[in-house]
Amino acid sequence: MNASILKNPWFKAAALPLAALLLTLAGCGPREEATQLDLTDKVTVPDMASAPLKPGEYRFGFDLRSSPQEDGRQYQPFLGYLGKATGYRFRLHFVRKDQSVAEQLGNGAMQFAAMGTVSIIRAQAEYGAIPIARGLGKEGRPSYRAMIVVAPNSSIRNLAELRGKRMAFGDINSTQGHIIPRILLQEAGLRLEDLADFQYTGSHRNCANAVITGKAEACGMQDTMAENLAGEKQLHILKVSREYPSGGIAASRDVPPIVIEKVRQALLDFEPRGRHAQGLYNWDKTEMPRGFVAAGLSDYDELRDWLARLSMLPGAKAK
Repeated sequence: MNASILKNPWFKAAALPLAALLLTLAGCGPREEATQLDLTDKVTVPDMASAPLKPGEYRFGFDLRSSPQEDGRQYQPFLGYLGKATGYRFRLHFVRKDQSVAEQLGNGAMQFAAMGTVSIIRAQAEYGAIPIARGLGKEGRPSYRAMIVVAPNSSIRNLAELRGKRMAFGDINSTQGHIIPRILLQEAGLRLEDLADFQYTGSHRNCANAVITGKAEACGMQDTMAENLAGEKQLHILKVSREYPSGGIAASRDVPPIVIEKVRQALLDFEPRGRHAQGLYNWDKTEMPRGFVAAGLSDYDELRDWLARLSMLPGAKAK
C-alpha cells in the first residue's frame, strides 16, 4: 500500500478493523483471492459488526466490486473524509457472502452503504431505504454502462454467437454484473436457457477471471474494470451497453433526516480529483471517481421495470 495512505489520519481513524480483516485474509495472491476467496469467513473477525455503536457513529457497507481487501482500502480513507465533513464517525462494515447489502441496510446492521443500482432499488422496495447520491463516472455523468467481454483470442464476434456458450456474471444482484448484461442478451434475442451454462461468480473481478482462466467464454461486467483489463490485453470487449443511472450511496430509513442531509451535502461537496484527493486510495477505479450528484427514486424507474420483467423484484409487475 502507498505510504501516504498509511500516514493519512483518515485511514488511521478506523484502520484496526480493516487490519484485522486483512490479516485474516493474508496469504492469497491477487489471482488466487479473486477465484478462491470464501467471503463467508471474512466477517468473523471478533464480531466487529456486532459491537455497539456510540452516539454519532454509523456503519457503512458496500456492494463487493473487486475483493474485500481492495474495496476496503478504497472506502476507508473516504469514510475519513465523510467523518471530517459531517462530524460523525463511520465504521466500515463487511457483508458476508450469504447476506445482501440491501438486507443488511434494511435490518439495521448498517446505516449507510455504497450500492449498485439494483441493490438500491431492492433496498428501497423491500426495506424503505433512501437513495442519497448517485456516483459520477469518469466522464462526469451520473450513469454507467456494462460490457460483455470475451478472451482476446476468442472467435466470438457478436452476441448472437454466445448461443450455446458458457457465460459468467458477477453477483446476481449486480446491475452491471448481471442485470444490464441480461438486458443486452435479451435485446439480442438470447435467454439464459440459450446458453450452454451460466454462473454467478460474486464480483466483477471473479467474473473477469472466469474468462481469463477459460472457465467461461464470456462475462458481463462493469465498464471501468472491463476497459482496464482490455487495455492490458487480458480481455476483449464484445458489446457495450447504453448508459443507465449509476448507483451510489443509500441510507437506512431509520437514520434521522438531519443526519442524512449532512451526509448528502458532504457527498455533493466531495472533490476526489481536487481538494479531497490527498489520502484517497485508487478512487479513480471506483464507480464514482468524480464524486456525486443528488439521487431520487424516479432515477431508477426504467431499471425497476426491467427487474420486474426479469422476476427479480418481489411483488412488482412490469409496466
